[in-house]
Amino acid sequence: MNNTVRIDNAYDLTPDDEALDDYKSAPHNLEAEQALLGAILVNNEACDRVTGFLEPKHFYEGIHARIFEAASTLIRAGKLVSPVTLKTYFESDETLNEIGGPAYLARLAASAATILNTEEYGRSIYELAQRRELINIGTDIVNEAFEMDVEVHSRELIERAEQSLYEIAEAGKYGQGFQAFGLALTEAVDMAAAAYERDGGLSGISCGLTDLDEKLGGLQASDLLILAGRPAMGKTSLATNIAYNVAKAYEAEHQPDGTLKVKNGGVVAFFSLEMSSEQLATRIMSEQSGISSEKIRRGKITEEEFHKIVEVSQELQSLPLYIDDTGGISIAQLAARARRLKRQRGIGLIIVDYLQLLTGSSRKAAEGRVQEVTEITTGLKALAKELNVPIMALSQLSRQVENRDDKRPQLADLRESGSIEQDADVVTFIYREEYYLARKEPKPNTEEHFAWQDEMDKATGITEVIIGKQRHGPTGTVQLMFDANLTRFRDLIRNEYLPEPMD
Repeated sequence: MNNTVRIDNAYDLTPDDEALDDYKSAPHNLEAEQALLGAILVNNEACDRVTGFLEPKHFYEGIHARIFEAASTLIRAGKLVSPVTLKTYFESDETLNEIGGPAYLARLAASAATILNTEEYGRSIYELAQRRELINIGTDIVNEAFEMDVEVHSRELIERAEQSLYEIAEAGKYGQGFQAFGLALTEAVDMAAAAYERDGGLSGISCGLTDLDEKLGGLQASDLLILAGRPAMGKTSLATNIAYNVAKAYEAEHQPDGTLKVKNGGVVAFFSLEMSSEQLATRIMSEQSGISSEKIRRGKITEEEFHKIVEVSQELQSLPLYIDDTGGISIAQLAARARRLKRQRGIGLIIVDYLQLLTGSSRKAAEGRVQEVTEITTGLKALAKELNVPIMALSQLSRQVENRDDKRPQLADLRESGSIEQDADVVTFIYREEYYLARKEPKPNTEEHFAWQDEMDKATGITEVIIGKQRHGPTGTVQLMFDANLTRFRDLIRNEYLPEPMD
């Protein structure tokens, strides 16, 4: 009971002398705000030095925020800003009248700092605004932690805090609201220039498979890509191949301003909800060493093969591929972990294997699986836009595929297809005719068997990647070669490109 009293007293807001001594005002610097505004009023070019990062909301004093907003708006319109021109806009402002009215604007100009110090003052104001926002987040965390809401778990509070902190860290990159079309146009031109300079002319990240890249234009930033298929079609194998190719191609260079510019490939975050990290690593090792994953798992390898595996594993040590094999995580947990990795390492591609193993919030789960999946797909698309990276999510197909003669998947075969099809920018299906033909083998030495063998020879090793939806490109089918023993996909070498057989 005594402990409770001490806690209550610790948060007692009674304004006694001791409390007043401990009171701390929010971080701010009115002198810096005045000096910056004065510089802008004297020399309008000072505004250009800070508008790239400073906004009215960053000012502590409300009247200063309104003066800055009015001044920057007029300057963008090509008009002159001075105490005289601003006077008209603030004649009825009660706050300004309380501190001297238009004369206050004149005093700001009289005590103006040199334009050379403008950016430094702006950075100081921005820094203090960030600190105030951190205090607000901390206060919210404390208040929410004290509220014993049975429907809100501590994990949810942690995820909210992480999201809030990430948004502050990424301020100026995400969530800016409206932007001028001219700025969007500049970004589009930059993207086209990057595609022109990049090998293959891709606007997105190359997945390492030429024909698929040509159809998709690469993996586009902020896109949600769905890779769907029935079990045993090779969804995880293709996703693992793409993850390796992107990570292997990673190339970046440091810019003069200290930032890192990615020239090719990217850091890959692989959320494996079904397979362990060890199983994924074995697949990649098998693919690169040319030794089947079954032989590696069972230890049925020669000494030469073992040395080959060791050599390949040493080459793969520095691969920028990060695997999270936590099973049954929620979309909120996945987003929090992706944000953390983005801050620590940077991310070029996120892969989720697979979508139906993610969980939504308890509230959506109670409303039904369809609503829960809707929350998951919406969350993945929002995360792709927030982090500005492509997200590839694998998805299972419904059993109705098995009931058709032609078992090539369609958009309607997606489980909970409404939300998945709606939120996805690209929907691809993976299909192997070989898998179904192998289960229909007729009796040997019959005409049916000879016809079946011809079909089987044509289908062996061929995988179709069917693009059922693409917002910014064509649909169609891409054929790939698949080596099931090595779980390796590669571009299909067509007969017309093979050398002519010798007599």
